[in-house]
Amino acid sequence: MSDTSTFDLAKSGTFKMGSHTVKRIGYGAMQLAGPGVFGPPKDRAAAVAVLRAAIEAGVDHIDTSDFYGPHVTNQIIKEALHPYPGDLTIVTKVSAKRGPNAEWVPAMSKEELTAAVHDNLRNLDLDVIDIVNFRSMHGIHGPAEGSIEEQVTVLADLQRQGLIRHIGVSNVTPTQIAEARKITEIVCVQNQYNLAHREDDALIDQLAREGTAYVPFFPLGGFSPLQSSTLSDVAARLNATPMQVALAWLLQRSPNILLIPGTSSVGHLKENLAAGELELPEDALAELEGIAGKKAA
Repeated sequence: MSDTSTFDLAKSGTFKMGSHTVKRIGYGAMQLAGPGVFGPPKDRAAAVAVLRAAIEAGVDHIDTSDFYGPHVTNQIIKEALHPYPGDLTIVTKVSAKRGPNAEWVPAMSKEELTAAVHDNLRNLDLDVIDIVNFRSMHGIHGPAEGSIEEQVTVLADLQRQGLIRHIGVSNVTPTQIAEARKITEIVCVQNQYNLAHREDDALIDQLAREGTAYVPFFPLGGFSPLQSSTLSDVAARLNATPMQVALAWLLQRSPNILLIPGTSSVGHLKENLAAGELELPEDALAELEGIAGKKAA
């Protein structure tokens, strides 16, 4: 695999989130925390090295949250990268906290959301956060209907105070996106989406027409990595890894898709970034389109 310094991440294009224009391949920091996204990593120096390698390779978009750890991931980002490069966009999310047994607990009150924004500011050592995503906890494992007006209003108030530049939403339905847009500009939507999990196909197309970024979480399957004989066969023909093909497919799926694959390994980071230089031919795209259908069957 090529050295990260040789990657041309701009080859995949750029897209805007509010006033921030970023390359379409970024980095998701969740895996920098310990097992289960809880506690410290086994090797903090390795986590620092991954972040620095990402920036050296040209990554200008990092996705994080102060409930990763909790606090751990943001503190590692600060240690590795502060003072931050001028072109780096840091995106965080709020609305959850971690229980004593590492459980994910909704934290959507005004007081909890305000405290979460201040926690992010403190642990990242920032005066203002580029983008804060409100992650709906009406459904823990996927979008579920329920009003998010109160929560987005809290973030909009913090935005007016100068603590947040832009607001996004995560784990949401189209109805919730429309509700949030009545309160403030929504610069990005972050939902689960990948080759096998394609419930948001129509939403992605709509957001693309509107010029809104779509940032899929678990682009490689998350806690249940993508496994498909079709994916493996296509990857073998293209002399690539299955995960590189899965990321390349997302880049070709729609120009408003921004990737934030996460890893705690410099080696895997290099593989992920190299996916931006992989062009999938039409026959491969046609084969890959069938993966979601097989999953549904």
